[in-house]
Amino acid sequence: MKARLSGLKSMRWQLFNPLKWRRAEPEARAADREAVVEQAPHLLLGMRGEALAARHLERAGYRLVASNFTVPVGRNRRGAVVSAEIDLVAYDGPTLCFVEVKTRASDWFAQPEANVDLRKQRQVARAARAYRRLFGLTKASYRYDVVSVVLPGPEENGTAPPPRLELLRNFWTDDRFRKRRWSDSHYDF
Repeated sequence: MKARLSGLKSMRWQLFNPLKWRRAEPEARAADREAVVEQAPHLLLGMRGEALAARHLERAGYRLVASNFTVPVGRNRRGAVVSAEIDLVAYDGPTLCFVEVKTRASDWFAQPEANVDLRKQRQVARAARAYRRLFGLTKASYRYDVVSVVLPGPEENGTAPPPRLELLRNFWTDDRFRKRRWSDSHYDF
């Protein structure tokens, strides 16, 4: 097996010509600059939904502080770094709001906010905790909001209906993630 692998490695290096590679480098760079990067439709839909949500929040009186805030929050069972993202961070008066934006092309199957499940809530809560620690805002009041965006496609006549946005304030709290103690009463007797 080793003999076969070493043969492949030497063959790969025999085919590699650094002079051709260096000559082709400026052309490749120019081609990279001219090439238009296409993104997947679902990513474009999400980016459009986040932009609409940001404008909606500004019109509602929020003051935007950050968008797409990504922070490493720990490691998984295999040891890989786990990152969490907060879509929008804003202030609603004195309250710091961590906003999750969910965008869908249709709400035929389920509302967009239905996908903010317990796992996603835990992930955003961990990122929010890291954000508050990072900027020294551990004593500040905060809450978790969700903006539900539905962007329906064009109708038969070619006109696109307006997007539907819904702001759900205080969608969840940290109480469900708090560690329980034996002394805490779970039942009222």
